[in-house]
Amino acid sequence: MRHRVLGGTGIEVSPYCLGTMMFGSIGNPDHDECARIIHTALDEGINFVDTADMYSAGESETIVGKALKGRRDDVVLATKVHFPMGEGPNRGGNSRRWIVRAVEDSLRRLGTDWIDLYQVHRPDHRTDVEETLSVLTDLVHQGKIRAFGCSTFPADQIVEAHHVADRRGLQRFRTEQPPYSLLARGVERHVLPVTERLGMGVLTWSPLASGFLTGRYRKDRAADLSSGRPALHPDRFDPSVPTTTAKLEAVERLVAVAGEAGCSLPELAIAFPLAHPAVTSVIIGPRTPEQLRATLKGRSVVLDDAVLDRIDEIVPPGTDVYQPDGVWAPPSLTVPALRRRPAGSRSAA
Repeated sequence: MRHRVLGGTGIEVSPYCLGTMMFGSIGNPDHDECARIIHTALDEGINFVDTADMYSAGESETIVGKALKGRRDDVVLATKVHFPMGEGPNRGGNSRRWIVRAVEDSLRRLGTDWIDLYQVHRPDHRTDVEETLSVLTDLVHQGKIRAFGCSTFPADQIVEAHHVADRRGLQRFRTEQPPYSLLARGVERHVLPVTERLGMGVLTWSPLASGFLTGRYRKDRAADLSSGRPALHPDRFDPSVPTTTAKLEAVERLVAVAGEAGCSLPELAIAFPLAHPAVTSVIIGPRTPEQLRATLKGRSVVLDDAVLDRIDEIVPPGTDVYQPDGVWAPPSLTVPALRRRPAGSRSAA
């Protein structure tokens, strides 16, 4: 695989990044099999591995750490911080207090002295971004991390963080990790143009759109709601829901495009993010060795302009057929008190 430079850091990474969210209790609990998946990926030329402290409550990091023993120097290792890692206050978020603790826990579970890319998993409206950038800068100076980035941040908060870093003489976010797929192109509107202008690296997640681009779910094939993702979120796979109908209709048209391009639908889906000039690497998240092998078969697929034009006709640039799972929602929309004046002060002056 040809390597790409990650966000001006000088660190070279493969265009495929091995995502390990499915390693551990929420996906594949077999540690030995997960280690074999990692080893196969490395043997096939992938040198970029992404995990997070909250994946299976730290179990994914533990699996990755065991699998990388003896091969750590050959791997660009990324993990994340933000989500709660226990009961009670101050065990999550983007504060200095928590990040200082969380990075030590991640280093211990990963069995390493340093993390190549430490990512803030989501924004935290309770913490001043200067506080977050300050502690991350300190961790770089201490040698515990090499660079840091953000994940699923809106464009305005990425820009704000860069302005704060410039004003305060702090290091800045070097990467962003957004959801991006054939069915979720919203990041093309603001996020990707901003990352490109700021010289950031981009790692995209969910290229298979929560399974809809695997080819497993089709208009003429009812989803089994008793297992897998459909069992966890049956509403997202219910064909009577308009959003599900829109996804299935788009899938049918994309299957035809893939056939004309001489590849499978999953191969088309994974090749698509890499066609964007802002994207450095696409995260693949196999749960089994078979899924990894199937994904690697499509590594030579390159989409030409004719194919990309056909895709644009089906899902116009900058649009989302559905709202990607797990995206950050601003508190101004989710917390009623932030958009309502106190009852006693609502009358006009």
